[in-house]
Amino acid sequence: MTNNALIENQYRRTSLFEKENVNYLVRVLKRFNTVPKVNNINIITSTSEPNVFKIVPNKSIVIGSLFLAQPVLALVYLRYGIEWQLWYKALNNEKQHTVLCDLAALEVTRIFYRLLPKTDKEKLENLHYFLIDLIKNNNDFTAEYVLKHNDLQAFHGLNSAHNVFNDAWKPIIENLAKPTEYLLMSGGDLRLNIDEIELLNKYGCRPFPRPDAFTFASSTATSVSNFAFDKTDKVRSILIRNSLKNGFKNATIEFSELLKDTLKKILRLNDECEIIFSPSGTDSSLQIAAITQIISKKDITHVLVASDETGSGVPAALKGCHFENTTALNYPVKKGDKIEGFRDIDLIKIPFRDENGALKTTRQLDDEVFNAISKTYALGRHVVLHTMDQSKLGYQSPSEQLMQTLGKQKNASIQVIVDAAQLRLDPADIQKYLNKGYIVSITGSKYFTGPPYSGALILPKSVSKLIRSAKNTLPEGLTQYYNHSDWPTSWCCSNNLSEGYNFGSYMRWNAAIVEMERYFRTPILYRNMGIEMFCNFVEDSINDATFLEPIYADEAKTDNYHSKEFGLRNIRTIFPFFILKNNKVLSVDEVKKLYTLLNSDLSEHFQDAPLEIVRLAAQKCHIGQAVNVKYNNAVESAILRISLGARVISESWVNRDISLFFRNIETQMNQITIIIKKIELILGHPKLLNN
Repeated sequence: MTNNALIENQYRRTSLFEKENVNYLVRVLKRFNTVPKVNNINIITSTSEPNVFKIVPNKSIVIGSLFLAQPVLALVYLRYGIEWQLWYKALNNEKQHTVLCDLAALEVTRIFYRLLPKTDKEKLENLHYFLIDLIKNNNDFTAEYVLKHNDLQAFHGLNSAHNVFNDAWKPIIENLAKPTEYLLMSGGDLRLNIDEIELLNKYGCRPFPRPDAFTFASSTATSVSNFAFDKTDKVRSILIRNSLKNGFKNATIEFSELLKDTLKKILRLNDECEIIFSPSGTDSSLQIAAITQIISKKDITHVLVASDETGSGVPAALKGCHFENTTALNYPVKKGDKIEGFRDIDLIKIPFRDENGALKTTRQLDDEVFNAISKTYALGRHVVLHTMDQSKLGYQSPSEQLMQTLGKQKNASIQVIVDAAQLRLDPADIQKYLNKGYIVSITGSKYFTGPPYSGALILPKSVSKLIRSAKNTLPEGLTQYYNHSDWPTSWCCSNNLSEGYNFGSYMRWNAAIVEMERYFRTPILYRNMGIEMFCNFVEDSINDATFLEPIYADEAKTDNYHSKEFGLRNIRTIFPFFILKNNKVLSVDEVKKLYTLLNSDLSEHFQDAPLEIVRLAAQKCHIGQAVNVKYNNAVESAILRISLGARVISESWVNRDISLFFRNIETQMNQITIIIKKIELILGHPKLLNN
């Protein structure tokens, strides 16, 4: 692994580690952890040549002490050097083609610089070093440019005079000469972009590890774990090597199919089912809208259950409309406009709550679903019933009894979609749905805590057979959303889609699958005991906090939480609550403000407080983001959520040690206590909410 000799050899011997600089240096070194780990490459510091930066191919990187006096400068240069070594190793027996290494390292470092926080960029503003000036002033590097730039070749001292750039390398550079953290936020939409101060996206998380935060936000989105990030970063290195050896297209298709095969094994799916990856759960809904048009010539009605607790863009997607102003393939579109090629459809929304904000009973929801489907049947239309298992607040509908009734109706033209985006299901649950001919929509980014925007459809054999035999093609407008490679190779309907590959989607799914694999390595007995232990504690902690009020007190209004058989779908793992101050519920804006404050370091507001309070204020706590819900069916407010995620289990199961497993879960339970205490701290300082 990379030897961070620059730290080990310098700590006792330079002024770099003066007290006022240590905290800043530590923060920079945390970011250094996202740099690829390249075997047998040593980092060597030089005091005799303080201005030196030298790459010794396949051996080391030499960096002068003057670079280390500017930690951000050193970070950028080392990012360049390690990326260069990574590509050089991938060249195998064609080591003379160093122009590829120069261009790839330059492109990666340019993007890496863009992803630095604003304060780090400011550290470089008045520094004039060759590499820094190059990446700040040139946004369009080409092979011709690099071949003419002798200063880049001087870094490694290899003669590139006779180098040529192979055209087959272009797609490799375009797709893989990007930092892993950049890939994890690409191929989605603008909601994955991060701010330049805290480096957080709309969901309050990062595309690289954030171990300093207490994270129980799996009902919304989670920063990628160190474990999954390292595994995904390694996959990028493997893809580079395989692409150079076997060709980009072959390596990419092999990778995509491997991801799908691995997911099938983890979820114990039949080989005959099909998996379609998508950039997001909403994109999966758009895929469903398109698939429905192919398999039915009838007029179509979508019956959307839990319309108030699904993704905000889902209704538009089901109507075949743009749901954002930019597509996953980065095409500018107009939100709300019809996508070319989609037919007009009817959409019936069935929300969980009535017009007063009251949660409907299971019976009420079942009646609404049954009546909507009966009326649609009478019109001779094809019904697409979207069921919910589970919603963002942990609810399910319609009931299994109603689904059995619908299943007995003869000559019914209906396709059932199970919205399992939270993926709070066991493999047996998914298999049961597929056996009934249902399409299951999942994500790897909720319960399993993969990076946000990891969507997928799982289609049973019966549906896949219908699509395979269909003569229609997908709507023309989908060329702006998906590549041909995103869809099963046996389907002709997708032949008109774009060429290319969505590596952002692939990499996010790789990280999610890594999390799934280690979760299921925990023995089922301890896994289930750990789940109950943690969830019982969260429920009790919320109930004991006088300033928190859970909204799940009347669990009889929800479905399937009373089964004797243990399973993720019949135990509550999402805990939403109102927040009260002086017995008055917070407003929507106050809840959203509190959510942001929880996820921030507030220590500067408590500098004169006792150390215990300062530490509490400094702790970043990431929980499920605000959802608007009326309090007592009358007052406009919002709830926050503490959610069980797979990492609570997988990160506790270490070295197959049972006692350590439960102790680790207790440690995470202690984090819940700190989160609740920080909520109380914020409530005790009204100025924080009012700023």
